[in-house]
Amino acid sequence: MYPGTIGWRVLLAAAIALTAGGAAQAQLPRQNPSSCKGQAELTPLQPLTLTTDKGAFKFMVELADSPREREYGLMCRKRMAPDRGMLFQFPKADYQAFWMRNTLIPLDIIYIGADGRVVSIVRNARPLDETPLPSSAPAKFVLELAGGRAAQIGLLPGDKVQHRAIAGG
Repeated sequence: MYPGTIGWRVLLAAAIALTAGGAAQAQLPRQNPSSCKGQAELTPLQPLTLTTDKGAFKFMVELADSPREREYGLMCRKRMAPDRGMLFQFPKADYQAFWMRNTLIPLDIIYIGADGRVVSIVRNARPLDETPLPSSAPAKFVLELAGGRAAQIGLLPGDKVQHRAIAGG
C-alpha cells in the first residue's frame, strides 16, 4: 500500500503546504479488519512478465495509475492468487515507500526503475503494519504480489519486468 514518496522534497513540500494554509491530502483512516472496505478490482487485468534466472513468469495485474487507485491499492483484500498482482505507476521515478495500512494479506513489494529493472524488494510485508517500507533507489513502478511469491520465482534486484506501461515492455 502506498503512503507516498519519501525524501526531503516531499517533506519540504508538505511543510510549505501546511505553512501556506494548504491542506495535505488526508491519508485513509485505519479500518476494522472484519469490516474493511477497499476498492473493487481494477479492470481489465493486464499481462506482466517477470524474468529471473529461473525463467519467465507470467502474471495478470491490476494497474493503479491514478492517485486514488494508488492510495487504496490492495487494502482490504482477503486473498491474492499466485498469478495475480497490482502494478502501481507513478508520473516519474523517485524514492517510494509503501506501508500495509488496512492490508489484510502479506505482500511482496517490488520496486521497479523506469527501465523495467527491479531496484529492490520487500519480502512478506506484514499485514496491517504501518512501518514505511522504502525503495533502495528511485522507482517509477511498484509491483505487489502475494507474500513469498518473489522468493518462489527467484526474483532479485536487476531482474526484468515487462508490461505495456514500462519502456521496452
